[in-house]
Amino acid sequence: MPPPTQDSFGPAAADDGRWSPRLWGLLFVLAGNMLIDAIEVSAMIVAMPSVGRGLGLALTGAQWLVTGFAIGFGGLTLFGGRLVELLGRRRVYLWALLGFAVASLAGAVTDEPAVLVAARVLKGFFAALTAPTGLAIIASEFRAGRSRDRAVSVYALFGGFGFAAGLLLSGLLTGVSWRWTVAFPAPVVLVLFAFAVRLVPRGPVSAAASSGAPRRFDVTGALALTGVLVCLVGGIVSVPVHGWSDARTAGPLVLAVVLGAVLVVAERTGSRPLIQGRLLRNRTLVRSMAGAAALNGVNLGLLLVLTARLQTGLGWSPLRTALAFLPVSVPLAVTALLSRRLIARYGTARLIALGALGPVLGAALCLRHPVPEHYVTDVLPTLLLVGAGFVLAFAALNAQATSQLAAVDRPAAVGLYQSAVQISAVIVPALAAALAVGRADDRPALLLVTAVAVAGLAAGLGGLRAHPDRAGKPSTGE
Repeated sequence: MPPPTQDSFGPAAADDGRWSPRLWGLLFVLAGNMLIDAIEVSAMIVAMPSVGRGLGLALTGAQWLVTGFAIGFGGLTLFGGRLVELLGRRRVYLWALLGFAVASLAGAVTDEPAVLVAARVLKGFFAALTAPTGLAIIASEFRAGRSRDRAVSVYALFGGFGFAAGLLLSGLLTGVSWRWTVAFPAPVVLVLFAFAVRLVPRGPVSAAASSGAPRRFDVTGALALTGVLVCLVGGIVSVPVHGWSDARTAGPLVLAVVLGAVLVVAERTGSRPLIQGRLLRNRTLVRSMAGAAALNGVNLGLLLVLTARLQTGLGWSPLRTALAFLPVSVPLAVTALLSRRLIARYGTARLIALGALGPVLGAALCLRHPVPEHYVTDVLPTLLLVGAGFVLAFAALNAQATSQLAAVDRPAAVGLYQSAVQISAVIVPALAAALAVGRADDRPALLLVTAVAVAGLAAGLGGLRAHPDRAGKPSTGE
């Protein structure tokens, strides 16, 4: 989740200093929901092998539990922003909380893999509604300066700790039953909903919603983008099972191309498209999207491959796997605490380039031992290097993404950036699962992850060359 920029925030409504009980309660709701969203990203990584065994799914089927959430989040982030704009923050936020709880319960009680995957996609969509809306509410309710900075820090800190919390909770709950891992967010979210009803403000009415003009949601663009992701994953994971020539592989891939064409036409001809093509001509934004997508894709791709190998191949328990993955998750929380100081001292471009080197080295180290035998020598160094990449680069990528854009364009650019980060969480794990299934070792999957990491490094070095004197700090434009 990219941190907000100060100049993109609206007018404040709270005193800069002490917070009223209502503001404390509001931040509790928003940060608590951010925690749940972050937990959802990591919880299924550890639970995936157990769910696969329980429902009779191979790795190519079980990976949908990870990619399904990312499909809902990445495919519908821009559409979610449009819903909030036209329907209002409070209404969308409250309905999204309820939907998230219902989807959690539906996924926990079903024996049908398709229903569970659909629930994961819906949860991703509801997270795409609440996460950016939470930042917008903080922007309007906390005065610019120390008060807002503290609120954003708390919000980001909860998100950072959520990944680690998801690993640990999943490790504990999956040891009892994977269904508890799927269900446990429901009661928490319902408690948050009870407070949110009283505390979440209505917020200002957008110009688009109050003008009386027809509401243009761009449903065609949203469905086309989501359909492209679903079809791509379906085609990719069918290759090792059915081969390239089978209709179950070729059909989804061809349909992905068709839907991609529909998406391009819809976004180029629509009166209010979700994707503003002119933003994609900004090289700083595109480089940041590529770097962040590579970082996230490498992280989730590696964790998926290692989870399958450690639990299925070596017989590790979910809890042992969760504890083993903590070194790559704790840095996410550290990033929230250190990012401002690091960026102020070194600039974004240097941090991004140096941070992108960590995943390259980590993935390359994994190639030395495609079948890990010793955690300390075969797994831990890779996790530490990827974690270091997040500490150095992730917040810097967030800050760099909109640094060359006018304030009016930044909300749309942040949506594009978030979509890119989540789309990588769809494509890379799906490809890694397809390359790892049925093999004696994970070398092909690790080669893929290494290639993605190298692409991220190339994007980081490109940014360093573009800002040799300013170290990546904002300039007048490109």
